[in-house]
Order: sequence, then structure tokens, then C-alpha cells
Amino acid sequence: MTAPPTPHSSLSLGIDIGGTFTDLVILDHADGRAAIWKESTTSDDPSRGAITGLQRLLSRSGIAAASIGRVVHATTLFTNALIERKGAPTGLLTTAGFADVLEIGRERKYELYDLFLEMPKPLVPRPWRLEVKERLAPDGSVEVPLDVEATLAEVAGLVAQGVTSLAICFLHSYANPVHERLAAEAIAARFPQLSLSLSCDIAPEIREYPRAVTTAANAYVRPIAETYLDTLERALIRAGIPGGLFLMLSNGGLTHVAEAKRAPVQLLESGPAAGALAGAWFGRHAGLDRVLAFDMGGTTAKLALVDDGEPLVAWGFEAARAKRFLRGSGLPIQIATVELIEIGAGGGSIARRSELGTLHAGPESAGAQPGPVCYGRGGTEPTVTDSDLALGYLNPDFFLGGTMRIDPGPAVSALEALSSDLGLEASRAAPGIHDLVNENMAGAARVAIAERGRIPRDYALLATGGAAPVHAWNVGTKLGVSCVVCPPGAGAGSTIGMLMAPARIDRVTSRNEALSAANWTEIADIFEALEREAVEIIQGTGADLARRTVRRLADMRYVGQGSEITVSLPNVLDEKAVLDAFEIAYRQLFGRTPPGANVQFVALRLSASAPMPGASGTLRIGGGAAGREALKGRRRVHFLDAGEIETPVYDRYALAPGVQLEGPAVFEENESTFVVGPGARISVLPDGSILAERVA
Repeated sequence: MTAPPTPHSSLSLGIDIGGTFTDLVILDHADGRAAIWKESTTSDDPSRGAITGLQRLLSRSGIAAASIGRVVHATTLFTNALIERKGAPTGLLTTAGFADVLEIGRERKYELYDLFLEMPKPLVPRPWRLEVKERLAPDGSVEVPLDVEATLAEVAGLVAQGVTSLAICFLHSYANPVHERLAAEAIAARFPQLSLSLSCDIAPEIREYPRAVTTAANAYVRPIAETYLDTLERALIRAGIPGGLFLMLSNGGLTHVAEAKRAPVQLLESGPAAGALAGAWFGRHAGLDRVLAFDMGGTTAKLALVDDGEPLVAWGFEAARAKRFLRGSGLPIQIATVELIEIGAGGGSIARRSELGTLHAGPESAGAQPGPVCYGRGGTEPTVTDSDLALGYLNPDFFLGGTMRIDPGPAVSALEALSSDLGLEASRAAPGIHDLVNENMAGAARVAIAERGRIPRDYALLATGGAAPVHAWNVGTKLGVSCVVCPPGAGAGSTIGMLMAPARIDRVTSRNEALSAANWTEIADIFEALEREAVEIIQGTGADLARRTVRRLADMRYVGQGSEITVSLPNVLDEKAVLDAFEIAYRQLFGRTPPGANVQFVALRLSASAPMPGASGTLRIGGGAAGREALKGRRRVHFLDAGEIETPVYDRYALAPGVQLEGPAVFEENESTFVVGPGARISVLPDGSILAERVA
């Protein structure tokens, strides 16, 4: 869809499978040129749509499959398996007395006064959660030896019932993995066809409930991941691509296929993490250190905070929430992940009349099939995309660069029917949907930003995803953000982000110890062991280990507290330096530190990353447009605060760096459309990003 890069061994292919579209990008790291394609996602078999899109991209760009040196992939397949409960038949083996940990949870209601509260459904049904005779003390010492034969008898019963994957989560195995490893060795010898996930490998941390959930989630999706990745690798080989396959992790880094198959739970947020990474990468190249990375696709909208050019990283998140925007209603997953905040719906989200007679949008999505009404694929209920089309933001003849025509007629009819159902004038539904979605996203973003001690006006809003550039200006207005940025190739921003990603591995080990009694020699030895393990895995990706970055972190708290914070540790590990680092981090979050309180370690963490070979700092999209007339024409566009305005429409690819314009304006490129309202000063930055600033 855009100018192809020159065939070269430095070519990389990125594939991001979303709920509505599958984005594919071929990037030449030698000169930054990129070819982009968006293909409708095939929900029955996501790899089929990916390969179809690849064939079309190769055909249109004239690139030979044999010239692609590596493939980077992100997918929501495993997250969807959790949400839809379509994973493998999974059993859980745990210590006697702890079979109901998945059911008991935290004994905390996420909605205090809801008498019909819906809690997350356990991934493992009660009959398949079995107890075995064994027990470790909190310090890892053996109190009750493991009964291996009894354990094998229990597992035989599960296998007879059709269980194909098994999670093993024994009490206090984070302190001593001996029983889990002994059980796994015996089970693997007796039942070699059974997929095994051990908590000491997947989540070696305190707190039984999240540790058991994380291990069970890994076991639940692991057979699916192995089958899917094997299928995708074979399909890529059949397509003639010789390069290796790498997977995007939730932490914003890459890993090789073997590690992804071992612990696919690390991939649950891979696609959105790539969007945050793209926001950080484009922000750095636009000269912005503080960015709100706003990614809105066909199904969801997410936000990531980027400080000093790097997205914030959390050490856990919730998957498969019973109530989409309520914390505590999902499954707690203990993995390193880019801190992503789900703030709203996507372009395919359906608008309806609520039970209270008000307008409601999402979370249900029309997806790729049948899609929005304007797609002409059988959709009958109006969506956010339909309202954007009716308002004049989208060009029906230039959707996806003209490769897919959308019809405003049926969309307007569906919107008018919704208006009638709401008792409104026929023209009210479209602006109502657009404004409602923007307000919902801005409201959720305000809360999330405030919870992290930040202020929206200190940031620039950077839009990626097919729908974000359409909504970013108005969302930014509601947030009080003065600068909105739309980078080149924004519609495939997540895929571009993953092609710039480094290889990264995060490791953790439990360490319950008072700071005043810390054995610094042992702690240094632990970090060295974690680094050796991380480096060994990164080495398998071919990353440049000579340029690796290693961060040492610790989960710490005041003695007696029930939660902890993650602190970056200084190079010198001693009591004073570490205490100073902890108190600085604590004050940043809470404003003050309690006097005279003792501090303790809870866990030690290590994050290691290394750049992938050939990753460059340039991106060129739309080559060949230089000298073309930038102004494509004018059309009537409805702005919520100003009504309909005859608005200039520009060819994004024909705008040279340094160009200055004024709003309102619409900028069209193949994968997205950037809409800027009245009262804006617009400039094209050296990297090709469009910066829109509000004029006071």
C-alpha cells in the first residue's frame, strides 16, 4: 500500500493480529523504508488472514519473500482464549488443603454493594483441581515429603478424564522448587504427552492466588500456543520466508519461539505493548520525552504513559475481566508488562440504546465480520466507525488507501434509526456517539493518569492505531493536552513498534528479608544468576549482547504493609544506597515516608534487554510522493464545537518536513486519517510526524 523498501537482507516483517484488522509491515532497516498492509482478521484461524495479507503485501510491493531476514509477531489469540474460555483442558496439582485457592481468590469484592457480583471464573474446574501429600515451610524447608506414587495416581485420573495440560503449584515453591521439579520429572516420564507448567518457573513469587492463577493461565494456553506457533512457522516457510520467527512479549521486548512456547502467558498483552513501544519510539524521534501513547484500533482503546522516552512497566495485570473497566474483576497475572490502561472502545464498537434509554457505545464490537454497517458485510448496528464516516472524518473512497470502499448510505440509515430509537433528531446519533466515546476515553484517562501522580497537560498525546488519529484531537481537548502528534504510519503503529523492539527478558525471585539484615553477597549472587539465565535466552534471539542493558530492581515495602513498590536499585548494593532509592520512589508515589519504619525486601527482579541487529532509528513511508500536490481537495466535516466546516484535505505523504498549516484540517494516509479541529497550529516535524498545537 506504500512504497516498497529495496530488497535486502536487512528486511524484517512485522505481523500484528488484532480483533478487526491484521497489520503487516515490511521494514528495510538499512534505509527505513516500509511497506504496509492491513488485512481483515480471520477470527476462525488468525494465521490464515495473516498469510493472505502477507501474500498481498509481497505482491503489491514487489518484495521477494526470500529477502525477509526475520519475522516479529504479536497476537491477541491467547488473551482471547482466556476471555472466551477456549483453552486446553487443564488440571491443577497443588498442596493438600489448597485446591480451592482459585475459587477463594482474595475474598475482596470489586463492587462492594453489588449483591449479584460476578467473580472471575476459574480456568480449572473443581473436579480437575487435585491435592497431593507434600508441604514446605515458608523458608523452603521440607515439612512433609512429596508422595510421588500418590501424585502419579492423581495425575492418571486427570489424564483419563481428558486433561491435556497440567499446572503444578505447591505451597512455598517460590522458596524451594524441589517438590515441583520432582513431581514434574516423574509425571513427564509417566505421561510424556502431558503439557506441564510449574509455578517455580512461571511465577516464583509470594501470594498463592495470583501465583496459582498465572501458572494455570500458562497451562491453559500453552498447548494452543505450541500448535499455533508451529502452524505459523510452517506457513511462513511455505510462503518462502527464511527468516526466524520472534514473538513480542507483554514487557515490550522480543523473544524466540522456544521461550514463547514455554511461557506463552508472557504474550498476553503483546499487541498493546507494541503500541506503547511505538508511542515511545515515535515520541523520542519527535523530541518528546513525556507522551501519552494513545492506541485505538477496531476493538479497544488503550493508553500508556511514557516518561523520559520509555513506557512505564508494571509487574502484573488483570486478564479476562468480568467487568471490563473495573479493577479486581479479572484474573491477576504475575508477569512483567508495559503498563497499559484500557480506556475505551474501538472503531468497531457498537452503539445502542441502553436499558435506561440513553446512548451507549461498546464494549461489544462488530469485529471484522460482519464489521461496521458501512463495510457492507452484513452489519446492521451502527458503530463508532459509522459515526466517524457520517461526520465527514473518513473518505469512503480512500478507506485503507482505496483498497476497501465503505458506503455511507447504510451507515447513515442505521444512525438515523438509532436516533429515532432514542427519540432524537435524525442527525444527532453520529456526533453523540463520537462525543460519548471521546468523553469515556478522556474520563478513564484522567483517572488513570491521576492515580500515577501525573498531570495530563505535562504530556503530548501521540496517536497510533487505525482509529486513534480520528479521535485524538477531541480527546486531547477534553484532557487539556496542548499538543497532539500523529506519526507516519500511525494506523500500523503497533507493528512498526515491534520491529524497533529490543530482545528483553524479565526474571524474578522471592526474597523475604529485612533490609537491615540483608546478606548483600547472596543478593549479588542472585542477580548474577538471574542475569546469566536472561542472557542465555536473549542469545537465542541473535540480539547484540555487547550493547545489552541490565536493570536490577526489588519489590520493597515497610514492615507490616500488605503491598509493595518496585524500586530500581543503585549500582552499589548496600543498606544506605538501597534505602535512599526506596524512600525516593516511595515519596514520588505517596508524598511522604513514615518516620522510623523498617524496610524489607519481598522480591528481587532483573530486566535485561539488547537491541536487535539492524534496528535503525529511521522510518520512511510514502516514498515517491515528493513534489505531488499536498492539497487533495475539501469536504464538509462536522466539528462538535463548531458545526460543519468546509475543511481542506491533505495527502499525508506529500507534506514535506517544515510545512506549517492551520486547523481545521484532515490528513489522509493509507492506514488512518488524522483529524485536527479549528484553532490549531500544525507543523510537519523532521521525522514526518504531524504536530497539532492548540492556539490559546
